[in-house]
Amino acid sequence: MITVLDYGVGNVGSVLNMLKRGGFEARLISDPDEVQRADKLILPGVGAFDHGMDRLQRLGLVPVLHECARRRRIPILGICLGCQLMARASEEGQSPGLGWIDADVVEFRFEGELARLPRPHMGWNEVAPRGPARLFAGLGERPRFYFVHSFHLRCADPADVAGETLYGYPFTAAIERGNLFGVQFHPEKSHRYGLQVLSAFARLESCSAPA
Repeated sequence: MITVLDYGVGNVGSVLNMLKRGGFEARLISDPDEVQRADKLILPGVGAFDHGMDRLQRLGLVPVLHECARRRRIPILGICLGCQLMARASEEGQSPGLGWIDADVVEFRFEGELARLPRPHMGWNEVAPRGPARLFAGLGERPRFYFVHSFHLRCADPADVAGETLYGYPFTAAIERGNLFGVQFHPEKSHRYGLQVLSAFARLESCSAPA
């Protein structure tokens, strides 16, 4: 059973529907006690960093999420804002993030001719897998996904980068560290490639590397 965290940020129903399309049993949960019993957890989200962290705090989910990530070490997938919340902090706000990944969230900044690039970065773009990248297994060298964002992760450790995308400059589009996974794009809006990423997460057996 896959738990999709419903904390009032974004259209979680689309994630649930894509998982069910792939034949996987999934449920929407917001109660901390039920989250604590999850076997696999998806942290979706769209919108502002501080608002996302505030919603997690108000629902009493932060301690439970730390328990799942650090002690129980279940597989966790962050999507878009959910991926950013795994970092230490964001230039977008003042709240500290969950701090699971040694990374900060920074705004796209373009100079010279690149200054004409629109923000947010919106639409389809290719992702180049890096390292083992378990979620991209079998997708080829340049799978395409749907993006909508003005901020992105900047990882301190290159080993945490599981995929990169070019938009003005290369940026981190996916992360992987032990039981923790994150994607800046929206797999639930990315048709067959997105379904394959969610299916790869759903099929994960275990995560042996320390988070």
